[in-house]
Amino acid sequence: MRTLTVAGPDISAAWLAACGAMRGTPPVAYHTVVRIHDPLSDDPAIRAAVDRILAAHGLQPVVTVANTIFPTAIAQTSSDHLELSRRYAAILLTLQRLSPNKNDRGTYFGRLVQFPGAKGPVNQLDTIITRLRKECAKKGSGTGPMAACYEAGFTDPGAESTDGPMESCVTAAAPVRVPGRDNRFPGFPCLSHCSFQLDRDGTLHAMAHYRSQLMVERGYGNYVGLGRLLGYVAGQAGLRCGELTVTAGYARLDYRRDVYPLLGQVSAAVA
Repeated sequence: MRTLTVAGPDISAAWLAACGAMRGTPPVAYHTVVRIHDPLSDDPAIRAAVDRILAAHGLQPVVTVANTIFPTAIAQTSSDHLELSRRYAAILLTLQRLSPNKNDRGTYFGRLVQFPGAKGPVNQLDTIITRLRKECAKKGSGTGPMAACYEAGFTDPGAESTDGPMESCVTAAAPVRVPGRDNRFPGFPCLSHCSFQLDRDGTLHAMAHYRSQLMVERGYGNYVGLGRLLGYVAGQAGLRCGELTVTAGYARLDYRRDVYPLLGQVSAAVA
């Protein structure tokens, strides 16, 4: 089984490093780990090259893929995350009608602001930001904010914890898959889980897990969207944006012959 762990200073370098590590036959890897030190930055030239590959094959551009995870334009014109959530929920059905082949089961950001919980829609984005703000307010109280705890995204995120001290943990989990409902393969959602970790120095990091990932069709756009989501959550909670780690159970380098000419520009180190 081929596995890979790569790291890069920005999205472009980390993505190129991951693609480079997957060269060969077959161009696949399992249990992939990609660490991006600055997930708010990428190389415009590399993104433009990826967009040309996507356009040549009739695929969605990077920004469209990124917007399914975080809608930057709406966020920039919303006063806070609550207004962003309301506005996005109001147009979600329209987005599904406009792109039935891609969004018929919803979008990733839709699952963040309207997760179909057992007791109705759950705004996980609000839960995460509110919890982070609450934990950060503990500074100087003698207890301090919790840094992390272990979780699995199988339960309704709207359910109250009954595990005593664990309910104060600051790791805020955002499951995407709905057990018993999301059984179609392949297809939405490939992103299974997203969690945030609070560093004691006031920096927020994030980890996202995919059951499978196509590195060209979706990978670059996924990294951009996740980075923007992390930056937004950090900003709303009054924190600095930290590192993004993306794992995948299975990854495939699709359209690899188009990508090979870019691989000489790898600047990230393969761990």
